[in-house]
Amino acid sequence: MTAEVTDGLDLPPFSLQQALTDWSFVPLPFVLTVWAVGLYVVGLVALRRRGDRWPVGRTIAFVGVGMSTFAFATMSGLEAYDTTLLSAHMVQHMLLSMVVPLALALGAPVTLALRTLPPRPRRWLLAVLHSRVARVLSFPPLTFTLYVVSPWALYFSGWYLASLESPFVHEMMHVHLVVVGALFFWPLMGVDPVPGRVGYPARMLLVVLTLPFHAFLGVTIMGQQQLIGGDWYPSLHDGPMGWWLPDPLADQHLAGGILWGSGDLIGLVFFGVLFAQWVRSSMREARREDRRLDLLEARAAAARPGDDASAGTGR
Repeated sequence: MTAEVTDGLDLPPFSLQQALTDWSFVPLPFVLTVWAVGLYVVGLVALRRRGDRWPVGRTIAFVGVGMSTFAFATMSGLEAYDTTLLSAHMVQHMLLSMVVPLALALGAPVTLALRTLPPRPRRWLLAVLHSRVARVLSFPPLTFTLYVVSPWALYFSGWYLASLESPFVHEMMHVHLVVVGALFFWPLMGVDPVPGRVGYPARMLLVVLTLPFHAFLGVTIMGQQQLIGGDWYPSLHDGPMGWWLPDPLADQHLAGGILWGSGDLIGLVFFGVLFAQWVRSSMREARREDRRLDLLEARAAAARPGDDASAGTGR
């Protein structure tokens, strides 16, 4: 990192107020947010004009949680400090890789698109969903491997330093975190008809398997003495922010704790959601089976008088 870049950074001490109020215009996240929310709203309007209903909870999940969290992580004061504090970046990392994909999946945008698109675009979307590429990219062992390996590749290679030095690489890293998280969590959530969906036992197993990887990575970052990002963070102490910046190693230990704690917490919450979905699905299946058996019993009972009458006539 050059001295000119270091001297150009001058931010006040980080606080929750700064994170919530210090918003800035970042082109790529802004365009993605506007397009995603806009297309979702267009689908809602098309459904309403048709007289169809759409669950409010799905809209809240997609717009109110998913895209709002994406905008907060990439354009708020949190984004302004993500190259200044590794701990701020780690909060951003967990929001983009876990919270955003989970919320977007709960919003069921693929289902909304299939219900509202004109015939030709709908056929295109179905062709994509049923394509070999989609099946490969949603193959559970592959998505699990990508989701687990990506953070290690990010923090223990030159990729992270490149994201600090290059705005383009920085924004692509944000997109990468969301895409990899979506590839892993979207089929597990099971709301949209996307390839890669597996049964509930396999879903819960995959979620449980992510917990030790998050913990191990967090503990590794907390325990190592070599700084992630090389000389980037120490060099900031020579600039105008040096008076308030924490010790880089102490901030790195805090970042590892954030990764460990938040990863396990969100993973356990998702595990609980999947378990609740499994129970509800089992109860629905049991009710369907009860109705089927009742119908068979009613048909059998209705057939008995005719059988008895036929037997009596034959005698």
